[in-house]
This record gives sequence, structure tokens and C-alpha cells, in this order.
Amino acid sequence: MSVQRLTVAGLGLIGGSVALAARRADPHVVIRAVDEDPHTLAFALREGVADEALSTREAVTAGWFAPGAADLVVLATPVPVTVRLLAELGRLGYNGIVTDVASTKSAVVAAAGRATEDGAEYRFVGGHPMAGSERSGVEAASATLFNGAYYVLTPTGATDMAAFKVVHEFATGLGARVISIDARDHDEAVAVVSHVPHVTAAALVELASSRATEVGADLLRLGAGGFKDMTRIAAGSPELWTGICMDNAAALSAGIERLSAVLEGFRRSLDAGDADGVRAWLTAPADVRKSLPAQWVPATSRLRELTVPVSDRPGVVGIVTTAVSRAGCNIEDIEIDHRSEDTAMLRLVLTDEGNAEALMDDLRDRGFDPSITPLEEA
Repeated sequence: MSVQRLTVAGLGLIGGSVALAARRADPHVVIRAVDEDPHTLAFALREGVADEALSTREAVTAGWFAPGAADLVVLATPVPVTVRLLAELGRLGYNGIVTDVASTKSAVVAAAGRATEDGAEYRFVGGHPMAGSERSGVEAASATLFNGAYYVLTPTGATDMAAFKVVHEFATGLGARVISIDARDHDEAVAVVSHVPHVTAAALVELASSRATEVGADLLRLGAGGFKDMTRIAAGSPELWTGICMDNAAALSAGIERLSAVLEGFRRSLDAGDADGVRAWLTAPADVRKSLPAQWVPATSRLRELTVPVSDRPGVVGIVTTAVSRAGCNIEDIEIDHRSEDTAMLRLVLTDEGNAEALMDDLRDRGFDPSITPLEEA
């Protein structure tokens, strides 16, 4: 890893797993942990999650956020705390790279932009690992939590190319697959694939629980594997999920409205005795679900190298990687070859997913001169 000095602020499930996965990727990484819970700090030191562990106030006093103090700071805190820390890092003069793991991005990206306008010298790259557990706390952390998981990065027009490459390399080093999405698009997407499912799972448990009150507690004992699998995530931390729901309230509300409309369509078929309609309704999602890969392992023979000559300026990597995402392609690796003081060659290794032809047209429309070649030929 190019990251040799890592500071993780917020040592819960995700923050602790980031530290453990980084240690697994490179045993020489020096890891500092920041948290407000003394028991969490003690556990981190005792179990080797971190080399040093302090509260935020102690870390500031010790100079952990001073200029040159770390290669990368990972903010694994709730969104309001992350927003506050982004401003604080700017005031303290930290000049390395900062990323976060918040499950909603718009507010965090906006806060980083305000900090930059106020003179912050650090380079920010928004991030969100799509991994988790119904368990919480550093005790639940795992070095393998991110294996095969998607790790979303949300570059903007101000994102530094070199910083993006470092965070991309760091995330893939944790075992994840990196994709790039605009922050607002990210929030709308995770509302559908993460936040609505959690609320739905909680609603199913509430439905069964209220019915059990009416007919007897034995009803819940009848919950077979399907019910337990569907509602596992409802056991997640209510405090954590309250914050997530409120941070992404508009997108979550819209997702719930769309889900209600889908269920209403099924109910109409049911009430009408339309067996064909019910069967068709059930068949489409069954086919989609069966098509999802259980494990994604790219074959080298199916990878492609995209090369894009670019001017070495903030924001260009965000333009290119967001175009890749729009085309449905995924980035396996990224390299920046500096040709001169203000020009570079951006090389991205892409999977065989997505529409490469649409990607090339999109990049040309934006003034780039891209080329794409099978990786083995390249």
C-alpha cells in the first residue's frame, strides 16, 4: 500500500474493519485510532486493531491531524460528526488525503467543498463501502468485511487525480471492488438498495410482532428461514439507522413511495384473482435475482484497458470515472502516468461489464480522445 500512516476516526464496525483490513493488506502500516469511547480504545490496543489509540481531543493535542501527520485519514463517524471533523481538519492544517465511509454522500461532499473554500489544504475523496452487518461496534469488526464488496467513490469537479488514485488503491487493497458515482446519484441509489430494504425488514418484523400480540407468541416461532433471512438486517443499531434515514430522508421517502406502488400493483392482481398477473409479477424479480453473481471474480482475458490523455488538473478524474459509471462499466484498477507538468495519461482497467461503445462516445463528446484495448493485448 502507498498508505503507510493511516488514521481512522470512529472505531465502530466499519472503522475497525478498515483498520484490520489495512493491516492484513500491509503489516507495516502504522495505524492510529480515534474514538470517544475508552473501552473501544482499550479494545483496539489490546486486540491489535491499532498501534495507537486516543480520544479526539487527545489526538489533536498529540498532533495527529497536523500537517504531514498521516498519509490518509478515514472518517468512519456519523454524518454530522464527519461534517464537523472536515471543518476541524481544515483549521488544524492537515494537508494529506481524507476520505469517509458515510452511507450518504451529498452532505459530506458539500462539507468538504466548504472546507476547501475556507482554506483547507487536504485533498478529499468521498467513499462508501457497501458492506456491513447486523452487529455493531469494534468487537464485530473483521479484516474480511470488504472482500468482494462494492466500494463507492464519489469524485467531484474538484477531486485531485493523485488523491483519487491513492484512495482507489487503498479500497481495492481492503479487498473491495471500486466504482465511481456522483454523490447525489449515490444517495438515490442506496436509498433503493440499502435504506428501503432495512426499513422494509423492520416493517415485516413489526407486522409479525403485532400479529403475534393478537394471536399468540407462537406465531413468531413459525418464522422459517426465509423470514429470518429477510429480516436479519432489522437487528441493526436503531441509533445508527435513525441517523442514516434522516440524512437521506428525501431519497428514502421517494423509495418507500415507489415500493408502495409496486406492492399495490401486486395487491390489485391478487384481489382480481389474476393468477397470470401474480405469476408474471413474481417471475420478473425471480429472474433478476437469479442473474446476480454469487461471487465476482474477473478473468484477466475479459479485462480491458481504457487510456485517456488528460490535462493534469483537479476534477478531470471525476469526469472520466463518472462517465465510466454512467456506461455501467466498473474500474478494476487505475494508473496516472504524468507526461509533463500539466499533462498525463489516465489508464483504467475495466471489467467486461457495461457499454464500452457508449463510454467512448460519452468521453469524446466531453472533449477527450480515449482508446480501449483488451488488457492482454495492452
